[in-house]
Amino acid sequence: MKLIISIIVTAVALWLTTQVVPGIRVESSLTAFLIVAAVFGLVNAFVRPVVKLLSLPVTILTLGLFTFVINALMLMLTAWLVGNAMSIEGEGLTKLFSAMIGSIVISIATMVLGWILPGKD
Repeated sequence: MKLIISIIVTAVALWLTTQVVPGIRVESSLTAFLIVAAVFGLVNAFVRPVVKLLSLPVTILTLGLFTFVINALMLMLTAWLVGNAMSIEGEGLTKLFSAMIGSIVISIATMVLGWILPGKD
């Protein structure tokens, strides 16, 4: 049950991100948001820890600010994995900055929704 709630919370956070960040688009269907949220959760569960470990020296050197880049890269990887269901517009640094802002919005929205929903740890 916690997994389903987590996917729904992430899907709502993704929807909010598409409303706030102009460069991020998700196909406007509930199924697409749920699939993107599930893939995003899998990427954060399996790929992100490896990337964080490998980039630990850079993260320490930048006093943790490189974590924003890692979060943006995980969002970009999710967009690449789901194909046409999600897109991040732009090229190069523009795409990276859109993904950074999007990952910040997703993090804040997920945190706030986690506070509001009962039973979500």
